Amino acid sequence: MAKNALQAQLLKAGLVDSKKAKQLSKQSQHAKRTGDPSTVEAKQALAEAQAKKVEKDQKLNQEKQQILEQKMLNANIIQMIKQHQIKDIQGDVSYQFVDQSKVKKIHITQKLYDQIVAGHVVIARLEEGYALLPRPLADRIDAKLEGFMVVSNDKSDVELADDDPYAAYVIPDDLMW
Repeated sequence: MAKNALQAQLLKAGLVDSKKAKQLSKQSQHAKRTGDPSTVEAKQALAEAQAKKVEKDQKLNQEKQQILEQKMLNANIIQMIKQHQIKDIQGDVSYQFVDQSKVKKIHITQKLYDQIVAGHVVIARLEEGYALLPRPLADRIDAKLEGFMVVSNDKSDVELADDDPYAAYVIPDDLMW
């Protein structure tokens, strides 16, 4: 009597006799019990493939986690900028600055203009526009993630070369264009 459907079909077709079917089934059972080398190798290959798949999945999960953490950090910084930005900036004085090799212009009050020039207020990128932030908050944001600050007038950033012939001629930051 055949144990599976394939053996039954082979017996009906006359391709295999019952004696040969019994012998094949005994051989397969014996190989399962004794641990036939071909099945052991197959099990090892399967285990290696599963280990590689698990490692690949862990790597993908780590990458997804890093992307998610980066998005959360960006969202937190944008929220901080929105909450702490200086609101009343509209004025008669125009301040021009460079952002990604393009000259941008914002209209601000004279007090804010003086604070930007002195380095007490910083211009930060906020979605499609710009926001004015106090210097301490801007420093905290820049420490977390760079790329948000556009204009930061810090006197310590200016480094003069020793052999610069124009070192004595300092260009003022409040020069109107």
